Amino acid sequence: MAKPKTALADVLEKSMIAADTLERKDLIFTYKGTVYPTTLCTAEIFKAMESFEARRDDVILAGFPKSGTNWFGQILSDLIATAAKNNKNETNHHNDVPEEFPYLEIGDPEKYERMKKLPPRRLIRTHMAPQNLPESIFKNKAKILLLLRNPKDLATSYYHFSLVFSPFPSYESWDSFFKDFMAGKVPWGSYFNYLSEWNKYIVSENVMPVSFEEVKEVSLALFDVHIYSFADYEIFQLANHSGVSDWRNLFEEKHNLEMDKMYKEHLAATALGTRLNYDVYCKI
Repeated sequence: MAKPKTALADVLEKSMIAADTLERKDLIFTYKGTVYPTTLCTAEIFKAMESFEARRDDVILAGFPKSGTNWFGQILSDLIATAAKNNKNETNHHNDVPEEFPYLEIGDPEKYERMKKLPPRRLIRTHMAPQNLPESIFKNKAKILLLLRNPKDLATSYYHFSLVFSPFPSYESWDSFFKDFMAGKVPWGSYFNYLSEWNKYIVSENVMPVSFEEVKEVSLALFDVHIYSFADYEIFQLANHSGVSDWRNLFEEKHNLEMDKMYKEHLAATALGTRLNYDVYCKI
């Protein structure tokens, strides 16, 4: 018997089918100055999201598209499930509640009512910049794990993904994609603005930045994500197929110069900019 589709697979499949019927110009729309994919997000969803009530024990995994949120989110899901199973004081009733699409801003406007029925500890992913998230996330001090990735690898991964994921506009060339990426005209906007906004929040004890590259190199055992500590870290089986420094296959001198300048002007002097280890991962 075939396994039932997950909420993630179901929503993405429907989104791709809908995207195949649209012209390229209709695949994206702008809401409050940021670009989003039409078949994944809507203005109605964003308005309904304002009513979302975060809990103190929620775990918010925040990361720009192609930062590794799906990969890291699965690891965290396994971590939380294992912890709930081993903790006699914490009962896990997730099997009794229908699965919800893991990204906060994707789905239907009624999802936020359904999410009220999810038992602790809820793991919620998002690509949203902090100023666009529901105020309750910060007011109720939900735990936020901010996933970072060096901008050159992120842009490279984003470009390859846009070629195969129909809800995102595709591009005839790397040059045309790079132009839109640097201008913040790709879904979820500008990565540089995204990091600049999150930099205002990292002084909070509830926000923990984690580098994609560090996780790949050191192992997840170094991060307890403010949740649990384990003696046994066998669940941390890291995938090694997604590379670091793939950007070298696409970036020419003009691309390097433009992104280096953007980083220097917007992020170099910030705490998050330092966490990117730009000179290590983004220099020739």
